[in-house]
Amino acid sequence: QVQLVESGGGLVQPGGSLRLSCVASGSIFSISSMGWYRQAPGKQRELVADISGRTNYADSVKGRFTISRDNAKNTVYLQMNSLKPEDTAVYYCKIIGLVLVGTSSRYLEVWGQGTLVNVPS
Repeated sequence: QVQLVESGGGLVQPGGSLRLSCVASGSIFSISSMGWYRQAPGKQRELVADISGRTNYADSVKGRFTISRDNAKNTVYLQMNSLKPEDTAVYYCKIIGLVLVGTSSRYLEVWGQGTLVNVPS
């Protein structure tokens, strides 16, 4: 079993900052990619940023958000600065990793439950 637990969401005023964390636990052999996605009310889930060998950001967050990971802790972070009302969404963590399934190993995509970021206008 593999679990992702996100934390760090909350209510913040425009221009403020938040730092999201996502810890992966369970039978994980390796993680090739870690990322953050978000889904605003009435909209589709979209990529915010991901990190594998390099980082990749949505145009809407470039220069404001920074993704990083701690491989020793199987943790990915998202530092969000200069937050705007349009950043309001549920933020989800996702990993792609080699995990134990039964008695064999497989590459799987695993999602967290999400954490709400609310930036009121």
